[in-house]
Amino acid sequence: MVTTLLVFVVALALIFDYTNGFHDAANSIATIVSTKVLTPFQAVLMAAVFNFAAYFFIKDHKVANTVAKIVHEEFITLHVILAGLIAAITWNLTTWWFGIPSSSSHTLIGGFAGAGITNALFLGAHGLDAVNLHYILTIIAYIVLAPFIGLFIAYFITIMILHVCKRSKPASAERWFKRLQLVSAAALSFAHGTNDAQKVMGILYVALVASKIINSGAAMPEWIPLACYTAISLGTMSGGWKIVKTMGSKITKITPLEGVAAEAAGAITLFITERLAIPVSTTHTITGSIIGVGLTKRVSAVRWGVTINLVWAWIITIPISALIAGLVFMLVRHW
Repeated sequence: MVTTLLVFVVALALIFDYTNGFHDAANSIATIVSTKVLTPFQAVLMAAVFNFAAYFFIKDHKVANTVAKIVHEEFITLHVILAGLIAAITWNLTTWWFGIPSSSSHTLIGGFAGAGITNALFLGAHGLDAVNLHYILTIIAYIVLAPFIGLFIAYFITIMILHVCKRSKPASAERWFKRLQLVSAAALSFAHGTNDAQKVMGILYVALVASKIINSGAAMPEWIPLACYTAISLGTMSGGWKIVKTMGSKITKITPLEGVAAEAAGAITLFITERLAIPVSTTHTITGSIIGVGLTKRVSAVRWGVTINLVWAWIITIPISALIAGLVFMLVRHW
């Protein structure tokens, strides 16, 4: 049954997807803007196009299926979903305002899980009974693993490129890497769309199940992926310039060669995790990749003070989002 609350939840989910886009735009465009290969406007336009292009190629929605199973069905209500979305949007906007590249993925997952746990407590169950610990622990593990995977792949790609191009003329090589960076940035934007847009698809799917519009296990209605890819693409076009500055210049100085390596490593990591149905953070992945190319120069080339601050933001994102969602759920559960 379509209710006003369901319509509001769907609208709020798409608003979150939009904030995800402009919050995470920096992941795709920071290096290509900092190396001056594209202007900021050209970069966000390209990123938005390739975000949406994923809609035509990804049809199995494995990541969406994982997100939909984070909270057990008996503890999911529209109020749980509403509280999770409010918490996620609140944390997204807060970190965007302060220029902190935190994870939109993890704030959504933390908010959804926190509201589900709170609902379980009100129903007299043990809080952790509400969540699927297998998925939660896998996601937490990849908070650590994803940046390290990106780091090692980026380090290997950079070393390999430097070895192959050691006899090339610097000016000629730079021209080629500026061209190649268009390809690597497009690949990263496409991979971002394949992973991040699916998280809201999972939320919208369980909202329809909770409203008994579709049965659990039914095929996902086609309007859900279309709406999600559209929302995240429009958000990407809006950019997130404070985070672009942090990602593109504050972690380490990036050249076109290093931009190609970082973006290629980020895209490879995201493609792998999407195939494994793991909702990882694009932010964590590309940050690790940028650190990886910095380490090929020397350890001191990475600004570790900035990096440590980012890691703290990653650590607190899920618990803070869960806490906010729990508080919001207590306020809205009788609406």
